[in-house]
Amino acid sequence: MNQKSEESLAAWVNREELAEAMIPLIGRLYRENNVVTSIHGRSLVNQSVVGILKAHRFARQIDEVELSLEETFPVLQVLAGLELGAAAVDVARMLAKYKAEGAGRSLEDFLREELAEVVGRKGADERTSTDVVLYGFGRIGRLLARILIGHSGGGHGLRLRAVVVRRGSENDLIKRASLLRRDSVHGPFEGTISVDEENNTILANGTLIQVIYSNDPSSVDYTKYGIENAIVVDNTGKWRDEDGLSQHLQCPGVSRVVLTAPGKGGLKNIVHGVNHGDITGEDKIVSAASCTTNAITPVLKALNDKFGIVHGHVETVHSYTNDQNLIDNFHKGERRGRSAALNMVLTETGAAKAVAKALPELAGKLTGNAIRVPTPDVSMAILNLSLEQEATKEGINEYLRGMSLNSELRKQIDYIDSPEVVSTDFVGSRRAGIVDGLATIATGKNAVVYVWYDNEFGYSCQVIRVLEDMAGVNPQSFPAVRQDEALSAIV
Repeated sequence: MNQKSEESLAAWVNREELAEAMIPLIGRLYRENNVVTSIHGRSLVNQSVVGILKAHRFARQIDEVELSLEETFPVLQVLAGLELGAAAVDVARMLAKYKAEGAGRSLEDFLREELAEVVGRKGADERTSTDVVLYGFGRIGRLLARILIGHSGGGHGLRLRAVVVRRGSENDLIKRASLLRRDSVHGPFEGTISVDEENNTILANGTLIQVIYSNDPSSVDYTKYGIENAIVVDNTGKWRDEDGLSQHLQCPGVSRVVLTAPGKGGLKNIVHGVNHGDITGEDKIVSAASCTTNAITPVLKALNDKFGIVHGHVETVHSYTNDQNLIDNFHKGERRGRSAALNMVLTETGAAKAVAKALPELAGKLTGNAIRVPTPDVSMAILNLSLEQEATKEGINEYLRGMSLNSELRKQIDYIDSPEVVSTDFVGSRRAGIVDGLATIATGKNAVVYVWYDNEFGYSCQVIRVLEDMAGVNPQSFPAVRQDEALSAIV
């Protein structure tokens, strides 16, 4: 082995050792202090050694250099010694702020001052625990369950307490647990799952989930299971208006409802990051809109704020869904009766019009269509826009990249400019949409922007964000995104 090879291997081993040493610090902060650590929004909690290394490498997209574990490890060490209360701490952003504003202070003195609101509070969490019930356990329901279980932490915040389904067979519970355990698209469940058929419960990583069998959304007494003031997440799609969804509110133990589909009538359609501030304490039922609306609305808001949108057309290339037929058969919808696995199926989408419910300034400015294609997950929205101001490909891309990193939409918008990515590369993305910079087209006042999105997992993350806001269980975030930082991505 030559010297260069030996040096490369030694450097890798050293980085592995540092990542291994980080894991107990990250875990202790999470379990004992209710502190979630991340790197530029990429959570470090429950990550493997390789996952931590990849999170550090991701920093190249922001700072053009890989984040050094030699620099982040001391940050975690100091955080672990500050006896913090509940918080979300972005280690990379905090380190960058220290380098820019440390002014000769030690790292400990700087962090102690920056986190003064939670220092010495040792796991104190003012958030009340909020019970969550999943009504339906299909594609979105099971992904919501995975996310909620992964966020269970010390028991504060959102707590998955029950799943309500119709009994499908004698061994229904075993089958439900198996579908949670194994997923053909998103892979195996990270953890352990056990089933108690006598008590109709599923135990997943310490989260005890009561499985309730019911055919009627108004007939369940949740208080019998110790569930109080719960938020019911209706992911069946069967009821989409206030009258239908209000049936859940008739049940003892339920206080609010979130719909995982576009709401009809006067229901608020919430796209987190855009209009989640519209949620009030008086709202008993809200909709989390659709996966496509969540993917395109943040990008459209960003572009409208900067360039102005005169009008546009949204064409969605969407993976097939359970609503379609596997082989040709009767379907009440047009064209959807033809085999989803064999055809591209032209169909309608209400996403373009639905944008206006979250972003009223675009009312009447967008049209849309959808093409269902033979892939199981990850879709693409093509935004063909007429702008008020002239724009270049470079200008649009630089602006959207900035918005994905340093704005209030950074949890919704991601950006990539790799020449090799394809749809499967975005399975598991936690962002609502990912702008493909290399595909951007701009000529004068006309622009075409391509947005990938995991229409299952990315959308589920948006639903969780709506739940957290509705329940008021978001921890304090450090460092906060200042207004001037957000504006720096716009100018």
